[in-house]
Amino acid sequence: MDGDDGARVFLDEGDIEEVVFDDDGIRGAGSDDEVLEEVVEGMGDMMTEIDGDDRIDDSDHTFTGHTDSVYCVAISPIDQGLVASGGGDEVGYLWRLGVAEDPQPLRGHKDSVVQVSFNGDGSLLASAGLDGFVIIWQNGVSKHHLEGPSEGIEFIKWHPRGNLLLAGSEDFSAWLWNADNGRCLTVFTGHSGSVTCGDFTPDGKLLCTGSGDCSFRVWNPRTGATIHVVQGHPYHTEAVVSMAVHADSSIAITGSTDTTACIVNLQTGKVSGTLTGEHTKSVECVGLSSLLPLAATGSLDGKLVVWDLQSLTPRHKCEHEEGVVKLIWPTGSHHIYTASLDGSVRIWDSRSGSLVKRFQGHADGITDMAVSKDRRLIVTGSDDMTARIFVDEDQGNPPPL
Repeated sequence: MDGDDGARVFLDEGDIEEVVFDDDGIRGAGSDDEVLEEVVEGMGDMMTEIDGDDRIDDSDHTFTGHTDSVYCVAISPIDQGLVASGGGDEVGYLWRLGVAEDPQPLRGHKDSVVQVSFNGDGSLLASAGLDGFVIIWQNGVSKHHLEGPSEGIEFIKWHPRGNLLLAGSEDFSAWLWNADNGRCLTVFTGHSGSVTCGDFTPDGKLLCTGSGDCSFRVWNPRTGATIHVVQGHPYHTEAVVSMAVHADSSIAITGSTDTTACIVNLQTGKVSGTLTGEHTKSVECVGLSSLLPLAATGSLDGKLVVWDLQSLTPRHKCEHEEGVVKLIWPTGSHHIYTASLDGSVRIWDSRSGSLVKRFQGHADGITDMAVSKDRRLIVTGSDDMTARIFVDEDQGNPPPL
């Protein structure tokens, strides 16, 4: 093959004696166009197979136990080689980085497992499903089967200082349970749409929820009373689908299908700023820096935007090949982690907007991502029915394989 002349394939089929691939395209030295089309189609199939075999895989471990999309992943905060995952096969799994032995199945849900989360000391694991149930697991054994919501669970969050678990449901309610004894403590009612996102403030004093009814609520977790309702102008005009609370518990950021993000003062319940004009699709994930007055928004339009909170203007625009579905901005870090429907994880420097690293390996879009406490491990779940672990070598020595 001559690099200047292109590639020649000699054939003994029909009237075609030679097919040439060069800068001018594909040419056949013959007259049988039908045979030429078949040859070209066959070459295309072959190249597709080659491309598939050559797909970049940066992962250090791939979990293949699920038989449907993997919707959720979590890493133990203490034993950082221990991972939980859940999927459309209605099963959760406990498995370990680099260990070939059979994973531990977590069975009990009657619909897709869409959320998994370890508590603060890693002693308990919560799983939540579209069946409306939350199950508390201890050492892989079901400890409590939490009932209450009449429809699917949208999210679960642990209290920062205790074994209290918050869940939001499609039935317009949110529930707070004591995970030690399985008792329901409070039911939060007031939303008129699915409770899509929520969390405790880091100081544990307040609880926040966002809803498909275009509202954001701040609650007293002890009494269940509503402290603030944020709704109407200048707030979102469509469903609230993502939120994050600042490390100092002072403000929250919410993202919406209306393509905007809003900053809410949690003490006053007032909207202190709107981040708008950059996204063209739903803002699926948001984050706040603990070090600088910066915010981040990720959208199905494929953009991560880093915003200056003092001027409410974009500072950096970071492009992805497809939509951004999850971002994690660890406390004390300048790095933002993003997971995309293009199957990649990226790490960005919030100060410069530059791409620090990209991890590839999935054959389909990523659905969820978790980052270990020491930021050495990144775990992802995907529609390709696998969960993968990527090791960031720059964060220190990973656990032994």
